[in-house]
Amino acid sequence: MFSNLQISRTLAKKTARMESSNKTVSQEAMQAEWQEVQAAQRNPALFKPLYDRYFDPIYRFIFKRTADENTAADVCSQVFLKAMQKLHKYEYKGVPFSAWLYRIASNEVAQHYRDTQKNRVVSVEDHNISDLIDEINEDGDFEKTRNKMLLAMNDLKVGDLTLIEMRFFEQRPFKEIAEILDITESNAKVKTYRILEKIKKLMMKNG
Repeated sequence: MFSNLQISRTLAKKTARMESSNKTVSQEAMQAEWQEVQAAQRNPALFKPLYDRYFDPIYRFIFKRTADENTAADVCSQVFLKAMQKLHKYEYKGVPFSAWLYRIASNEVAQHYRDTQKNRVVSVEDHNISDLIDEINEDGDFEKTRNKMLLAMNDLKVGDLTLIEMRFFEQRPFKEIAEILDITESNAKVKTYRILEKIKKLMMKNG
């Protein structure tokens, strides 16, 4: 299903250098940002500071899933256009405003792949795989285990792979993942546990 599961180390490094999604955002910062959003809801011209703040992170999010600069730029433009169009519907839910933008971006990436019928790109690095191996308590030769895990992930459904990608490859907290995927936080945790169990079974089957 995912013949482009493993992509070049160059792409992985290009996106990893600037990743910051695992940083904790304080309640004070989120409340201050919510005031910015409310101001932009009243006056669309005030959306620019939010656009300037999140354009690069959203672009990187998309680029990691498309591996193409032109495609990432086009999809990113569509994300912010839709964000502007839907801004009046946004409500603060105790997570950063960026989570809402990532949800739009995730949907737009999915739409891109439905339209083009291409294989979904997933950025995988050794340290990401190491975290995942540790999580499922898999011992043994790293290279052999890594290959078994990549093969197992290749058999995952799109939704399952997306959750693993956000949790282990991008180090996102469950609360943010839940907001992006439009599910509850407890559901995100349960789904992750079940997917990890599925990976274990697939690795045993493939091994």
